[in-house]
Order: sequence, then structure tokens, then C-alpha cells
Amino acid sequence: MPILHAHILAGRTQEQQQAFARAVTDAATTHLGVPATAVRVLIHEIPPAQWYTAGEPKAPPADMG
Repeated sequence: MPILHAHILAGRTQEQQQAFARAVTDAATTHLGVPATAVRVLIHEIPPAQWYTAGEPKAPPADMG
């Protein structure tokens, strides 16, 4: 049973995430030869303040004020 993890930047809609999960499931069934019912897709949303590129966050951390 394939378990596929996707780490994405937070902010996508439920519809976008579902469409992505369906597309990944379709790819797994096509290329791995498994039934769709055997595919698990886990989406991990990362807040922009915890998403770093070249050492810099996508967004500044929220003020803990």
C-alpha cells in the first residue's frame, strides 16, 4: 500500500487539496499498478513562518506580543 506524503505551504483550499490527492492517487495507480483503494495521501500543511528558502522564512513569524 503506497503512503504518499506531500508537504505544502498552508493556504490551499480543501478543493485544491482534494484535486491534488486525486491526481496523486491516479499517478500511483497508473505507475505503480495498485488499486486506488490501496493508496494513502497525507498532506502536511506548513505555515509560511515555518517554510524557509535560503534561510529566510516565506513570511515573518506572527508577533507573540
